[in-house]
Amino acid sequence: MPVTSVDSDAEALTMTLVADFAAGPERLWQVFTDPRQLERFWGPPGWPATFSTFDFERGGRARYAMASPTGEIARGSWEFIDIDEPRGFEVVDSFVDENGDAIPGMPAMRMTFAFDQTDAGSRLTNVTYFDSLEGLEQVLAMGAVEGSTLAINQLDAVLQGLREFAQGKGTQLEILDDQHVRITRLIEGPRELVWRAHVDPDLMRQWMLGPDGWRMSVAEVDVSVGGDYRIAWEPEPGTEGEGFGFDGTTLLIDEPRRIVQTEHMTGTDFPSTTNDLSFYEEDGATLVTLLIEYPDAATRDTVLATGMVDGMEQSFERMERVVLA
Repeated sequence: MPVTSVDSDAEALTMTLVADFAAGPERLWQVFTDPRQLERFWGPPGWPATFSTFDFERGGRARYAMASPTGEIARGSWEFIDIDEPRGFEVVDSFVDENGDAIPGMPAMRMTFAFDQTDAGSRLTNVTYFDSLEGLEQVLAMGAVEGSTLAINQLDAVLQGLREFAQGKGTQLEILDDQHVRITRLIEGPRELVWRAHVDPDLMRQWMLGPDGWRMSVAEVDVSVGGDYRIAWEPEPGTEGEGFGFDGTTLLIDEPRRIVQTEHMTGTDFPSTTNDLSFYEEDGATLVTLLIEYPDAATRDTVLATGMVDGMEQSFERMERVVLA
């Protein structure tokens, strides 16, 4: 993982993150100063950022919002106070409301980004300066160390480009912590079509089948916030196995970028998961990312042991053959 350390210093009133990358400092500069690239990693998994403004000049401001899987919004603002291309820049980072006004009782922090050449590529040093120990402790209690680590560890995919990062690797699984896993798959096809393949029952029946020999017997999908869905599979004649299905509710939708739904195995008392599905297109290919939140590590391990990831890969291969061909 790129992040090598995140340290807080109560005496200096700082938090310092260090991360190393194979790409050069000029490439780091590009991704941190382009809002479309920046929003792909500025925000931990499950809280992706969207930058609504990005006035990159001294005295200029950037505003962003991060949305949780349940629709909770956290907003921030940067005021650019120094820019030294391509070595780094400095901002005042503030918690703001929907109008862009600072939220009372929340700290404003000075933050520096430095991009330095290394033998292997480059190093990011991100230092956050606080006005008080209370402000530092407040941000640490909000999970800043864990959140910033997860966020910056997403940067490799952005620096390399989609095809270099994911092409030919199939369906990839990352265990992020006891409750979260991230599954990614590069699909050769436009985002709009890949999105429709995930929400249109007629298309879902063509590819979302796992191993050969199964068919989707139920596909009832209400793609609206608060809408319910139910999908089920059964074996074709001659195929061993028992039918099963899932049901759930849509929590958030941002077509064609993101959909968040609960998922429960129909007819069981198993706990539900939260499935956060996002789509990012680059150069005609779409990266599908599924972030799953489990209630605990035991449930996570039980589900992964079913061969779920292998089944997903078989389905994605079928999508490319049948839906996108």
